[in-house]
Amino acid sequence: METHTTAAYQKSVVVIGAGISGLCVAYWLKKKGINVIVLEKDSAAGGTMKTMHDDGWLIETGPNSALETTPLFSQLFNELGITEQRIYANELANKRYILRDGKLHPLPMSPGAFLTSRLFSVSGKLRLLKEPFIGKAKKEESVAEFVTRRLGQEFLDYAINPFVAGVFAGSPEQLSVRSAFPKLHALEEKYGGLIKGMIRSRRERKARKEVAKDRAKMFSFIDGMQTLPNALAQQLGDSLKLNATVEQIIPMRAGRFPVYTIYYTQTDIRESLQADAVILATPAYATAKIIQPIDPDMAKTLESIYYPPVAAVFMGFKQEQIKRPLDGFGYLIPEKEKRNILGTIWSSTIFPNRAPAGHVALTTFVGGSRNPDLLTNDPRLHAQHFGGQDEQMTDLVLSELRSIMGIEGSPVYTKVIRWERAIPQYNVGYYKILQAIERFEQNFRGAFICANYRGGISVGDCVMSAEKTSECVIKYIQ
Repeated sequence: METHTTAAYQKSVVVIGAGISGLCVAYWLKKKGINVIVLEKDSAAGGTMKTMHDDGWLIETGPNSALETTPLFSQLFNELGITEQRIYANELANKRYILRDGKLHPLPMSPGAFLTSRLFSVSGKLRLLKEPFIGKAKKEESVAEFVTRRLGQEFLDYAINPFVAGVFAGSPEQLSVRSAFPKLHALEEKYGGLIKGMIRSRRERKARKEVAKDRAKMFSFIDGMQTLPNALAQQLGDSLKLNATVEQIIPMRAGRFPVYTIYYTQTDIRESLQADAVILATPAYATAKIIQPIDPDMAKTLESIYYPPVAAVFMGFKQEQIKRPLDGFGYLIPEKEKRNILGTIWSSTIFPNRAPAGHVALTTFVGGSRNPDLLTNDPRLHAQHFGGQDEQMTDLVLSELRSIMGIEGSPVYTKVIRWERAIPQYNVGYYKILQAIERFEQNFRGAFICANYRGGISVGDCVMSAEKTSECVIKYIQ
């Protein structure tokens, strides 16, 4: 293996990882005239946000869409010249279904719909009336404890449990309400209750120009979500180095401001860079390996973050094989229903160009914290398969789709995408991990952590965290 000489730059920043967090933070730093280099071990930028095109089918390997929760999106798209390519979800996508007793029920989205809904029993509906009179928690609670205490068991079982599986692929019994859903937790802390808090916080959000997730518009792009990382990568140009695997970062003390040496391998050549600041925008387990030599305790903390395995099973059918109207976003499945899948997105209903004419596209999710064994028992899992055909997995999904949606026959197209480690779980006690991250940044001045295991897992959360991090880096450097 050859060794390359160290390249030194004046006031430079190295970003490790070209997922959406790393790309955005690098883009904003470059815009401010800072010399930035992004190192990415994959052959393409975007992290999990990749789009595949195959014979008229459009398959997302990661997020299928994003919510416009921040004005940063519009600003970013204008600057990148991709505003024209953004598409908003079909109005039908506002309708979501929940499976109860083997039948799909629309999730009520208004007080009137809630009163007439068959998803909840009369006693379950009446239980909500108690909510404004319930006091604050005395300890850190899981999402399940919080919801049961404030809204009752039925609301947990048929609204929150499937929702948590849909967002985090997680379990409400394990996730921390304080860390995973900080805004929900804040409603109780600040206003003493959810109903009172929702009314009052709406005014405050208006002042901040933020949009609540339940009101934000859902969007993607004509050619899929990878449009965004591709546009950011194009702007970064030569500043983005692909197939570059970072091995370690070493701070060299130089007064109050250390200079970091970053060692990485690119096409079997060991290289190194020097930088005034380094941003770690890789998943927790990857960051742990990089910082292990300089902070073994922090590495251990990051390794403790659980990422459950998830498979996304994309299936294409002829229109006539579907025996019910696909008049919504799709459906989620409560754990109580004892099914092998977490839910299904009706991909071709939400956005155009997802399936050839006369066909429909469905994306079904399997595994998560609820059923990790469905994936980990498969010896072929231990590499990410972008579409490796998996008959057992497709048979399992197909039998569920036939039972729930009355689908006839077999799919005309199938693609299985597996993530051995999918989404970081903000489990009970997670605030200690967040405190440890802050201590790490204080101990290693000029090192910053910006990834979806801090500040939220959604695309909008990552973009907002990246902007905040870029501001902190600029302040530090200047």
